[in-house]
Amino acid sequence: MKVIHDKDKHQFTMEVDGENAKVDYALKDGKMYLNYSEVPFNIRGQGIGKVLVEKTFEKLTDEGYEAVAVCGYVKSVARNSEKWNTIIG
Repeated sequence: MKVIHDKDKHQFTMEVDGENAKVDYALKDGKMYLNYSEVPFNIRGQGIGKVLVEKTFEKLTDEGYEAVAVCGYVKSVARNSEKWNTIIG
């Protein structure tokens, strides 16, 4: 599963079974604020949200962004990961 960064729409998307899971963000003061995450109803319960968020973290750090988790789920994934809890604010 691959995450695509759509800079025009300010979101990261990942296609699964023809559905798009996404993380929306806003840019402010040089940081990316991860405001919202969504997995379509019919593909929930498969761990897709966690995969999406972790791949989003990888993509945005590879692209040189600093990020702040605003969405409760995104915060939870960052906080519970040894790799991401010190990188994602």
